[in-house]
Amino acid sequence: MPELPSFEWPVFQPGWVWLVGAGPGDPGLLTLHALNALRQADVVVYDALVETAILDWAPGAERIYAGKRGGKPSPKQRDISLRLVELAREGKRVLRLKGGDPFVFGRGGEEGQTLVAHGVPIRVVPGISAGIGGLAYAGIPVTHRDVNQSVTFVTGHDQTGQAPSALDWRAIARASEVIVIYMGLKHAAQIAGELLAAGRVPSEPVAIVRDATTPRMSVLETTLAGLPEVAAGVEPPAIICIGRNVLLRQALDWQAGPRAVDPLGTRVRPQSA
Repeated sequence: MPELPSFEWPVFQPGWVWLVGAGPGDPGLLTLHALNALRQADVVVYDALVETAILDWAPGAERIYAGKRGGKPSPKQRDISLRLVELAREGKRVLRLKGGDPFVFGRGGEEGQTLVAHGVPIRVVPGISAGIGGLAYAGIPVTHRDVNQSVTFVTGHDQTGQAPSALDWRAIARASEVIVIYMGLKHAAQIAGELLAAGRVPSEPVAIVRDATTPRMSVLETTLAGLPEVAAGVEPPAIICIGRNVLLRQALDWQAGPRAVDPLGTRVRPQSA
């Protein structure tokens, strides 16, 4: 196991719970603070989207699976949170490892609240969110000055498992040039319908990035009108990106090999040094 650079690394104390983001998939996108946590943990409670190779960096830790996948038998959130409390009270160094960032549609805030309410000390280690890092691996920048001055991140389902009824889709459609949807495959047809009804154009570019940043990653490009049909054939996990920034993949798909094209028609020229 590689040595960490010289630094005043935090000490993982017994009885603490660290809420750690594992990033979008590729183990190389793990932060050094997360690696430090893995090397000290007594027990790792991990989610379904955490790559096995990342767990291998905690060879001496007990592993407890707490994955939640839509439509499949999953542990209840309350049970997961209380299990973290129990493990901490046993004097263990508890690493709660979550895909992406623990505070971005990851229920990390809820778990942290439960821990604090039970007197358990916590530390938060942010991670790269799939809605940013996953799209970057697909060659899609979430911001570009010729496309958008805002980006909106939304979840594709609420606590009931349905499309979020509390979201003002009309306001989102009007206000945000780029929309990134987490966990939106199941309700893609409803979401597309809401955005079209709010005035988004049927031909607007859309990308679905599945298993982002992993060797299994695939990218499907379509339009807002075609999203329901394409999404119906995709298995989760996946990120949906809606906006003209998707066109930039024609130039920035670095894994396939970038090409000197100008998909936005902005007449980009090489800048002198």
